[in-house]
Amino acid sequence: MAAVGNRGTVTEAAGFNADEDAQALRNAMKGAGTDEAAIIKVLAHRTNAQRQRIKEAYKQMVGKDLSEELQSELSGNFQKVVLGLLMLLPIYDAYELNTAMKGMGTEEACLIDILSSRTNAEIKTINSFYKKEYGKDVEDDVCGDTSGMFQRVLVSLLTAGRDESNTVDEALVAQDAKEIYEAGEARWGTDEVKFLTVLCVRNRAHLLRVFEEYQKISGRDIEDSIKREMSGYLGEVFFAIVKCMRNKPAFFAERLYKSMKGLGTTDTVLIRIMVSRAEIDMLDIKAEFLKMYGKTLYSFIKGDTSGDYQRILLDLCGGEQ
Repeated sequence: MAAVGNRGTVTEAAGFNADEDAQALRNAMKGAGTDEAAIIKVLAHRTNAQRQRIKEAYKQMVGKDLSEELQSELSGNFQKVVLGLLMLLPIYDAYELNTAMKGMGTEEACLIDILSSRTNAEIKTINSFYKKEYGKDVEDDVCGDTSGMFQRVLVSLLTAGRDESNTVDEALVAQDAKEIYEAGEARWGTDEVKFLTVLCVRNRAHLLRVFEEYQKISGRDIEDSIKREMSGYLGEVFFAIVKCMRNKPAFFAERLYKSMKGLGTTDTVLIRIMVSRAEIDMLDIKAEFLKMYGKTLYSFIKGDTSGDYQRILLDLCGGEQ
């Protein structure tokens, strides 16, 4: 798996001055029209921590909330990216989860993307901010918007109880691989609870060994079996967990590719990944994208978006290479 830590395309701006940036943003919104290029120049090139300081400086300078000001000045997907960049990452995740579940219908892809890929600490922080922002538990909303085994997997992930050690018990590896095989490929029907117990609880090092043993026992990759044994969102969430355990940047690269290929663009997915991963592992995601699809992420974004929306995404992408 690719290296973790400080692998973002967005890094701390040298010579950072929150007051100067706040003034630049104020100037970009003064008078008739809005200078979108000036907004991109600041917000797409500052870390999340630096953006929080800019928000404080703006409020001191103008007596107004920067996010509210920008919301009234901007529109469409460009607005969504800008407002996302101004949120603390766990607040952004909480916001995305809430947006995915409020009103009619549910964006299950959002629930899967976030809950399958975040660490225990990240999920605990999301839970805390969600309660603070929306006055209820994420779990309550998930239970109100989903059902069946898919719901049970999401609830398990929300407990943030995954073993995050590097301990591998070879006897337990063999048992887990055997039990998953017997719960799926070796029987009529599928015992999904066995998959949940292993995939939502065990640590990454252990699971990678389970996947190897499973392949030996069944003659198939675990992903192939999930596709054969489960359908709909349940299959998708188990598939996402396996992908994230194998290679998280590759998981996000695939999600980005699918959001842009074919007719139309799934902007909700594209925005969510670009905003949430720009400071974490976007360099690794770009490398995986090129390896998997033979084209740069930059070129895909350029071909699928336009205007200020395109410009801010390309800056978050960190250039062609």
